[in-house]
Amino acid sequence: MPAWLFHGWAEEAIAAAKASGMYAVALVGLRVAPRRTLSQWTAIDVAAAVALGAIIGRTAIAKDQSLAVGAAALLAILVANYLLALSRFHPRIARLVDHRVKVLVDHGLMRSDQLRRCGLIEEEVLAHLRRNGVGSLAEVRYVLYETKGELTIVRERGPEAPDPELVRIALHDTPPRPPLANDPDRPRDP
Repeated sequence: MPAWLFHGWAEEAIAAAKASGMYAVALVGLRVAPRRTLSQWTAIDVAAAVALGAIIGRTAIAKDQSLAVGAAALLAILVANYLLALSRFHPRIARLVDHRVKVLVDHGLMRSDQLRRCGLIEEEVLAHLRRNGVGSLAEVRYVLYETKGELTIVRERGPEAPDPELVRIALHDTPPRPPLANDPDRPRDP
């Protein structure tokens, strides 16, 4: 059998044992970690997952890396991820780590500048609206691009109806929209 395909049972058995050991360490570490590690992925969680995968893969196949070294690196990433997740309660760190809510549709008008910033195209937003039973942009007050990438539809309830409280909270950190041509509050040219 060619050497590139099979080196003998000893090397393969060691790699399998180290991979199983790293899997066990990851399983214990993820079980001890808060639930958000798996259920509410943010950018820091994706970075941690990539790092964990690299550490597990490297430890399993590298002859010169012990299971203990791989386990220590894996646990260090899990602890760092946990500490960064806790630090997100501080507003300045949260602004650095988390995406802000973006307004993609504002009172029935698509905001192409925000779509570009979010890496979305108009057809994706329109498809989401159709899937959720929206027949016209006039039915929509806002489409919000949430911090974790979901789209939230806030239906229009009339021009005089105030924004719901949770929408006002989300919009608090959003830059004001530019005045629209048909906006009655738009400053008039002299």
